[in-house]
Amino acid sequence: MKTMKMPIANSQRGFSLLELMVASSIGLIVILAMTSLFRTGMNATFTVTQRAETQQNMRAAIELMTKDLSMAGAGLPSGGLQLATANGNSKVACNQTGTCYVPADTYPNGNYMTGILPGFANGVENGAVITSAPAAVNDSVTSIYCDYNFPLSNFSFTFPNTTTANVAVVNPAVTPNNILAPGGLNVGDLMLFLVSTPGNGKGNQGTSAVQTAAAVAEITGLPAGGASIGFAAADPLNFNQPSTAANSLANAINTPGTFGAGNTVTVCRLYAVTYFLEVPPAGGTVQKPRLMRQVNGGNAVPVADNIINLQFSYDVINSQLGNMSANQSNPVAAGLSLALIQKVNLWVMGQGLLSEGNKNQSMYLASSVSARNMSFCNSYSDSATACQ
Repeated sequence: MKTMKMPIANSQRGFSLLELMVASSIGLIVILAMTSLFRTGMNATFTVTQRAETQQNMRAAIELMTKDLSMAGAGLPSGGLQLATANGNSKVACNQTGTCYVPADTYPNGNYMTGILPGFANGVENGAVITSAPAAVNDSVTSIYCDYNFPLSNFSFTFPNTTTANVAVVNPAVTPNNILAPGGLNVGDLMLFLVSTPGNGKGNQGTSAVQTAAAVAEITGLPAGGASIGFAAADPLNFNQPSTAANSLANAINTPGTFGAGNTVTVCRLYAVTYFLEVPPAGGTVQKPRLMRQVNGGNAVPVADNIINLQFSYDVINSQLGNMSANQSNPVAAGLSLALIQKVNLWVMGQGLLSEGNKNQSMYLASSVSARNMSFCNSYSDSATACQ
């Protein structure tokens, strides 16, 4: 009897432990490489995004400052004007509650107003320390110019006393015809009054006007309806000084004939715009510095976040030497005339809005602004009136 043999299946050989370990190691290396590549890509994206946001933030800040600085001196008398000093100097960058935003808060050079007021090394409110900024100083700057967006040529002003101006509309059909209209006057605004009389000069028109008075006053009251404006003494910015104070509006009103018939009175709202840095008070989270903008006697408002350094220098005509003194960081200390500033150079340092460990981005952005409305000296003339 023949016996049948059952087929025996061939056993398949599996992976050895060494092979499994090698394969696992290769797979792990590939995974680690992909993870590292992904992380590098994410870090690059984070860096690019943060740099773009920081640049955009700084550009917005510089564009805003450029607009104000390019208008500096517009509407002011040539060379600026002397303010009243009987009760001390007028204040810069202060609001109606008495808060002053920069340490040196008065007009320099004997209370003299020019289109640009440099604020060397006083650019941080309350002198706060910005730890993330470089060792360089922080500056402030004030630009002063007439507001031509709300012209006051359609209003006439009469003065029943030294602290009040009555307002009348010249032509009701012309806009603006309401002095309290949106964008109109507010308490704390500065008003520039220029009085001129016909002269005997022989200009292009045969005659020329001679300026006989110039005064700046702060609005302290605007009754309902806008029929009058108050210029009470002891105003927060110390412009409205007594009628005995030379160069004050009260003194000009008290002088017979100053605002009389035949004289031309030009009125504009002045913008005294100050830029500085503020470190907000701690409130449980990290408080980063920001760029602030303050106008006249109003409250300062933030215009750009994470600005950690602000510096200015000035190109000023040296009227004694007849040349340009460039990159003057402190022209007041150098004895140069602020009325002869021709260009403002500004540097802004921003810091990333986001931070993650040591990946925080900081960078500088620089620009220059021509001060085309400031005074100018003719270096080719020996005349005492070469500076206009």
